[in-house]
Amino acid sequence: MVLQAQEGRLTTSAVRVLVTTAVPAERDAVAGAFTDGTTEVRLPAATLLRTAEGYDLLAAGVGPARAAALTATALTAAALDGRPYALVVSAGIAGGFRPAAPVGSLVVADEIIAADLGAETAEGFVPVTELGFGTVSHRPPDSLVRAIAEATGARPGAVLTVSTVTGSARRAADLCARHPHALAEAMEGFGVAEAAAAHGVPVLEIRAVSNPVGPRDRAAWRIADALAALTGAFGKLAPALESWNPHDHR
Repeated sequence: MVLQAQEGRLTTSAVRVLVTTAVPAERDAVAGAFTDGTTEVRLPAATLLRTAEGYDLLAAGVGPARAAALTATALTAAALDGRPYALVVSAGIAGGFRPAAPVGSLVVADEIIAADLGAETAEGFVPVTELGFGTVSHRPPDSLVRAIAEATGARPGAVLTVSTVTGSARRAADLCARHPHALAEAMEGFGVAEAAAAHGVPVLEIRAVSNPVGPRDRAAWRIADALAALTGAFGKLAPALESWNPHDHR
């Protein structure tokens, strides 16, 4: 693999990477890290933005189900074309758990967890794995997580995937109690990871924190700052990807 960085922007890649975001604004923030623009590629039910550097950018929609479906569509299309992806990245903005992940910070997932997949019982929440089926967690390659953290300044930790965004201090505290190493909460990572796992492709999740997890205070959100941080993070990926072996899933 040959990768070069120029003025904080990603310029060359010999490895195909699929980056999945929820909404076009996040996709466009990622696209801002590339130098030569993008072209549209039509897929069934989806449109990719393809960069000259070997990255396909997909705004798949909000929530784990939609993210899984369209990520799987892109992965299948690439495989059928004989040019499969070497890595899938779930990217975007997120809520951060205070004080570990303040607004404006970057997080790279060392674990991607489906935080609300399970059952409510009289004793509390029970994950689906304790009910005897399914999975609730995917782990990105340790070596790549470490390299991304070093290159971008992102803090490694768990990123929770939820179908209902947290809006109260009580739920935030409950999530922290169940997942004490969690740094951020978003809505798509686990769905993207499920699709990647089905295709045997390693996955990453990179998030820029736009707001604290807890009571919703839209006036305190810093979405523009988080999107700018996301662009900056992707502009610094070259050294991390250069040192990573795509066949190393550890």
